[in-house]
Amino acid sequence: MAIATSKLHLLFVFVLFSISPAHLIQLTLVNNCDGSIWPATLGRAGNVSPKDGGFHLGAGEQAVFNVPSGWSGRIWGRQGCCFDEQGKGSCETGDCGGGRLRCKGSGGAPPATLVEMTFGTPQSPVHYYDVSLVDGFNLPVTMTPTAGTGRCGAAACEANLNSCCPSRFEVRAGGRVVGCKSACLALEADKYCCSGEYSAANTCKPTLFSHLFKAICPKAYSFAYDDQTSLNTCRASSYVITFCPARR
Repeated sequence: MAIATSKLHLLFVFVLFSISPAHLIQLTLVNNCDGSIWPATLGRAGNVSPKDGGFHLGAGEQAVFNVPSGWSGRIWGRQGCCFDEQGKGSCETGDCGGGRLRCKGSGGAPPATLVEMTFGTPQSPVHYYDVSLVDGFNLPVTMTPTAGTGRCGAAACEANLNSCCPSRFEVRAGGRVVGCKSACLALEADKYCCSGEYSAANTCKPTLFSHLFKAICPKAYSFAYDDQTSLNTCRASSYVITFCPARR
């Protein structure tokens, strides 16, 4: 009996340790924009998408949720959305799953500013995170750790690229620019998509358009191999993702 009790005690300790908050990463999403946005989440293969992949966030509101250590995925903001009671509808930018509030494993339609993160791998406990303009731009956003160790800087595109978007790259709705396409999406050439003969780091180089995005948002990925100045490495227990960080 004593042996059985001891085994139960060890099992309890193991379970308690495995669900300890130390093994969870807290994400706080803040809407600093003038109006509503609809954040979307997408876990990479084998990872869940928090909050069923999407939800509404009013102006000035925030949402807090946890993901497990080792979680990998992306988050982006959608704008100009309208959904019915069944969660079906559409968004001006970042739409997912053919127009669903809950993306449930579907990615966002470009252009969309992406926040990408990997909270450790089997090979390393280090967290990697970035803001990417590789799929274009729709909303300014930052991701910052509340505290941590390592290269724990801010991943960011704080400026509104829609205000200086080349006319050929513009996405318009209601008479205004709501998104800025990537050069890949707008021009559909291997040189801009890092595809074909340009699919390797030694052949995919910055272009005139990636230089433009980089000059305005130096802390964000401007093309696929823009690692040196855009990828952050850190170990922290919580991060804040802020949409429209410079608005207020």
